[in-house]
Amino acid sequence: MGIYQAAQNCQIEVEITGLDIEPQLRYPFNRVTRDILTVPDEYFQKFDFIWASPPCQKYSIAVHPKDKHKYPDLVVDVRNLLIRAGRPYVIENVMLAPIRHDLMLCGEMFGLKLFKHRYFEIEGFTVEQPQHHEHIGSVKYGDYVTTAGNGCQGSAKINDWQDALQIHWERDKKKLAEAVPPAYSEYIFKQYLIAAGLIQYMDIIA
Repeated sequence: MGIYQAAQNCQIEVEITGLDIEPQLRYPFNRVTRDILTVPDEYFQKFDFIWASPPCQKYSIAVHPKDKHKYPDLVVDVRNLLIRAGRPYVIENVMLAPIRHDLMLCGEMFGLKLFKHRYFEIEGFTVEQPQHHEHIGSVKYGDYVTTAGNGCQGSAKINDWQDALQIHWERDKKKLAEAVPPAYSEYIFKQYLIAAGLIQYMDIIA
């Protein structure tokens, strides 16, 4: 959704296609339900920009080590696929995932009431790293919301999660726990648009 918001704000017309192994019936754009590793390389070459968010549970500190074997490890395979496609791409994941840390984003950088640190491997263009200020306050005392697991005392309500992420169209807690704020992809995609020569300026968060 952040990519769409960036395009709308910049008055750029885009066609967005989402690909997921699970049916995403409420996804508002073109959707393909398929295992990404079974899709021919040629399919991805028709796109101008690719955003990939491989499953993060294998590397998440929110998953108990004894349970991590239950989850797929797709990061390397997805990266290889994107390299073969030869298009500008972004891979988003958690800190311990085996991706380059070209960029780190935090909810506070966008005025959000959560941390949600996420790392990004970026190929084909560059993105300015916003300043990461020291966090003041805590989830325990209600200064922030956590969307990990089932939340914690004071931040377990679905409305709090929606407000913190700025995702008000989703009420499934599992999906919200896995989601990143649209502000992240909006920020990155605007800088891709600059690199592609489609817009000439933007406000940089500092």
